[in-house]
This record gives sequence, C-alpha cells and structure tokens, in this order.
Amino acid sequence: MKNQFPKSLLAAACAIVAFTVASCAEDAKPEAKATEPLKLSLPNATLKGTPEDLPVGPNIEPLSDKPGAMLQVPKGVQNVAAGKTVTSSVKPFTGELSQLTDGKKEAFDYDSVEMKKGSQWVQVDLGEAFAIHAIALWHDHRYIQVMHDVLVQVSDDPEFKTGVTTLFNNDTDNSSGLGVGADREYFETQFGRVADGKGTKARYVRGYTKGSSLSALNCWQELEAYATPAK
Repeated sequence: MKNQFPKSLLAAACAIVAFTVASCAEDAKPEAKATEPLKLSLPNATLKGTPEDLPVGPNIEPLSDKPGAMLQVPKGVQNVAAGKTVTSSVKPFTGELSQLTDGKKEAFDYDSVEMKKGSQWVQVDLGEAFAIHAIALWHDHRYIQVMHDVLVQVSDDPEFKTGVTTLFNNDTDNSSGLGVGADREYFETQFGRVADGKGTKARYVRGYTKGSSLSALNCWQELEAYATPAK
C-alpha cells in the first residue's frame, strides 16, 4: 500500500508556501517614497490692476487669482538653485543675473532683470547633478501679461547640445526653433509657474522666453529648482 500524505497536512503546507511567496514578493516591491505638495514662498500680488484688453485664445489659460493645484514632490526637496551662478544668452540692460537666484521676486522694478528682444535664455549652474522634481519660475509679474515661447530645459551639458530634457514648452508654432510645445500660455502673476521635473537628473537649468503680450523685451524675476541628491 502506497504511503499517502494526509490531505490536511498537504493543504497546510501549500498554504505556508503560498504565504511565504506572497510575503517575499511584497518585500521585493520598491518602497513608495513619501510625497507632499511643493511649498513655495510666494511674492505679493501686483498693485497695478488688471488691464481690460487681456489676450485671449484657446492656447491661453484663463486669468485666475487662485493658485492651481500644487505639484506633489518627495519630502525633503530643497531649492538647490538658491545663490547659484546664473548666465544668459545676452547681458541684461536692467538688473543683475544674480538676482534670479536671490530669493527676491516681488513685483518691483528693482527685482526685475530685463533683456533685449528675441528668444533669450537664462541658465543656472546647480554646481552638480541633482534629481530635479520641480522648476519654479517667475517672469515679470509687475503687470498682468502673457510671456511668449516659455521653455524650461535641463541638461548635464552646459552648452545644451546633448542630453537635453524639455520640462515645459508653450511655443506651439516652433517660432523659437526649439521644437513644438504642447503646454499652454499663461498670465504672469504672483503664483509663477511650476514645471514638473519628474526626477530628471541634471546639473544645468535653462529657461527661455521671447517677449510678452505687452513688450518685445524679456524680463525675469526668479528661478528655483527643487531637487534631491542624485543617486
């Protein structure tokens, strides 16, 4: 007569094996990173009022006095652009490039950095590569206006010839020659604009503009890069 393993013991053994496999699989899952809404230090709203002839169109977000939903970022992100070196495509004729990373972004003339017309860029050297989770930028919000051809790119190449990742682009007709963008134009307000960095690892951050609905000139106030150490 053949030896038979009791069915009850067999079932128990199978259950133990199944539990063990499931536990191992659970332990093997990557640990979820805790996130929180990005915390920004916002400037005050402009006191110049809202013009009656605001630009309109399907590619322009409606003007709002409320902040949008804030981007979720890993806990512990830091503004690694603070105090870092800034360069640009042309020399500003008003203000200093160092003002773009000094933390001051109020709607005042002395907090603004202006450059000549055309597609121009500013670039921040973070000093080393970071995992970038958000780029926050403020252009000229002294007046309610729409900046044109806004792009945010990151790279490890200071000349942005290789390894370039575009995080934001609202140049829908490629008039700046950097590719057709799918993002919408928006009104400059105290809330600025946040581009999702998606954890992209890079050392350099570059922002482009090409005039606005009020002026052909380019005007910046602040650029912040929220990141964690690159692994």
